[in-house]
Amino acid sequence: MSWWTCSECRYTLQAKEPPEVCPSCNQKCLFIEATCYTPECGGPANPDPQIIAGPRKAD
Repeated sequence: MSWWTCSECRYTLQAKEPPEVCPSCNQKCLFIEATCYTPECGGPANPDPQIIAGPRKAD
């Protein structure tokens, strides 16, 4: 199963496919695949913390 993060509220869940509606914000959101593919964040059993955190804001 993959990890998915809501693009609106950053809710993260593990599922085969992303949901149609976010279970947290109850909106139809874009879900970003957030599965970790490197040893630094623990591999596929874990979500990637950089993806969950979202894009960095410009200073």
